[in-house]
Amino acid sequence: MQYGMIIDLERCVGCHACTIACKAEWEVPVDFYRNWVFRMGPSMVGDEIASTYYPGLCNHCTDPVCVPECPADPEEMTFTNSKTGSKTGKTTTMEVAATWKDPFDGTVQIDKNRCIGCGACVDACPYNARYVNPALVDDVSEDGKADKCTYCKPRVDAGSEPACVQTCITGARIFGDLDDPKSEVAKYVKNGAKGVEPNGGELGPNSRYFGVKKDMDLLFSSHTPELADMGQVRRRAMLASMVKPAMKKIRNLGLLGAVGALLAKELVDKDSKK
Repeated sequence: MQYGMIIDLERCVGCHACTIACKAEWEVPVDFYRNWVFRMGPSMVGDEIASTYYPGLCNHCTDPVCVPECPADPEEMTFTNSKTGSKTGKTTTMEVAATWKDPFDGTVQIDKNRCIGCGACVDACPYNARYVNPALVDDVSEDGKADKCTYCKPRVDAGSEPACVQTCITGARIFGDLDDPKSEVAKYVKNGAKGVEPNGGELGPNSRYFGVKKDMDLLFSSHTPELADMGQVRRRAMLASMVKPAMKKIRNLGLLGAVGALLAKELVDKDSKK
């Protein structure tokens, strides 16, 4: 099974109901988004005028580039097939860091309890679909934790739809199992719906778009991203994974600890700007 979402550009009217529903459902800070709607055009595409919207979100990629960049210590987790109607109760155990791709439903998730807030996964995502939520502060990270669209996994596991899908007034968002040929999302793919692949990579995005050619051409010419420099991402992640635990310890040493923590944080911040 691979959950996916279709965005039908011919139905989207740019009302932002999906964005507002997502913020309300997940208490997303004002300055951040789990999903978004950008207006595109009017622009010339060939000899035609195109105008549409770009509703974006995490693509829950088949080969997510964000997952292997997480430097959090791996732990064993047991996953259960929670698909509505499944009677198998099948489970599997595997080692995962603080972010992973679910082996049963194909979604990409984050364990915020283990996330160290280094931002490596945020930097790795070419779609800018992740962010560090400053409201998620704890003893592990004083800067917050990584956050993003989860396809509303708790709602879906309970048999409901993602909040953005349920709220869309025109039915422009369609959610379901891409591996089920009878599903509406699979039929859209058969009719030409496709994901935005980054230049230089094949990640297999499972949030996909459908529309007339000129609108699709406008979307792909305007919002095809570049892959991140993974060498720089890994360097920052390694530095953060070493510095953040040290910062936590030396903060307990009084003034000297505070000075040391500030110096360590400055080192990370300086490296992030390179």
